[in-house]
Amino acid sequence: MSNVAIIPARGGSKRIPRKNIKPFHGQPMISYAIQAARTAGLFDRVVVSTDDDEIAELALLFGAEVPFRRPAELADDHATTIAVIQHAIKTLQAEGDAVSMACCLYATAPFVQAKYLFAGFQALMAQPDKAYAFSVTTFPFPVQRAIRLTADGCVDALYPEYRNTRSQDLEAAFHDAGQFYWGRAEAWLRGEVIFSPASLPVVLPRYLVQDIDTPEDWMRAEYLYSALQASGEIV
Repeated sequence: MSNVAIIPARGGSKRIPRKNIKPFHGQPMISYAIQAARTAGLFDRVVVSTDDDEIAELALLFGAEVPFRRPAELADDHATTIAVIQHAIKTLQAEGDAVSMACCLYATAPFVQAKYLFAGFQALMAQPDKAYAFSVTTFPFPVQRAIRLTADGCVDALYPEYRNTRSQDLEAAFHDAGQFYWGRAEAWLRGEVIFSPASLPVVLPRYLVQDIDTPEDWMRAEYLYSALQASGEIV
């Protein structure tokens, strides 16, 4: 039985070309996920799932394995995370690796910390009836106070029932932090829904979370990383 980190990293990023290997603070973006997985000391293998030769070469350079190439039908804009992880697990199992736990670790998560990977693993081990454990963080503003833009150019409350509720009385809302998803191999293979009561949360501080999908996101992540380095939060 083995624990495997699986890092999906396709070559065809559209909004930020070559995002998975673009230099971020002096290193290819994917290197941060590989290093966090190796530092955690939890994985028998750190595997990169890619369709791209350059990504594969850099993954090997930073200490990951690339034992297969991802097929084209799982490397487009419509491929789901679950489908990509299912393919990786099935391929590894077909080669004789008895994968029992698989952690999907995104290649564009430079703020991922080994201690939170460890926390996710511990949480899942402590509750054998659960399928997944993944990173979450709080919204910085109460979602119940969201507004929408109307067709006539005005604004209205998205949830009018909360107009007069004090913010401190509103339930905290969380969102996927987009860093990692621990899962039991059988749960991945069954295609169990991640955002469900079958999952456990690993709560991250908001300052360690930044989605990176646009050039503006990338710039914000660079500034945030510099600040965290200066504070000693990231070495």
